Amino acid sequence: MEILLHQLLDILALPQYGLSTVFFVSLISATLLPMGSEPVVFGLIQINPALFWPTIAVATLGNTLGGAIDWWMGYGTLKMFEKVKGKPSGFHVRALTWLKKLGPRACLLSWLPGIGDPLCAVAGWLQLPFWPCVFYMAIGKFLRYVFFTSVLLWVFPSFHF
Repeated sequence: MEILLHQLLDILALPQYGLSTVFFVSLISATLLPMGSEPVVFGLIQINPALFWPTIAVATLGNTLGGAIDWWMGYGTLKMFEKVKGKPSGFHVRALTWLKKLGPRACLLSWLPGIGDPLCAVAGWLQLPFWPCVFYMAIGKFLRYVFFTSVLLWVFPSFHF
């Protein structure tokens, strides 16, 4: 197990690849903090184009984990709210009804800037099933990274730092 951990850390080492930076920036940017991870993803791919898919995968993993943390923050907030306030309000019931129609698929929209991260927290607040939400978050976030990075590479094909 220790050898596997060292191999994983070697792969994610900052000087060699920068994938650990991509992971942490993607994770933090998905936890309701106002920052974007796309510049870091784009920068690493510009430095080492061979890392396109590994970078997309690591960014998706970090951003999805951040979305899962948001889900749990929303769930925990609901539990605290219920202890303090009691039963949910009419608004909560209407929102739950609306989002239940969409279900975890609503988390496909977790890639949207400004809306996506709070949506993950709302999914937890509304107690949408965790693993299906994470699955749809991952799809949305993966497609976002592929799309935005591809567009940036097309617009700035020879951009150098």
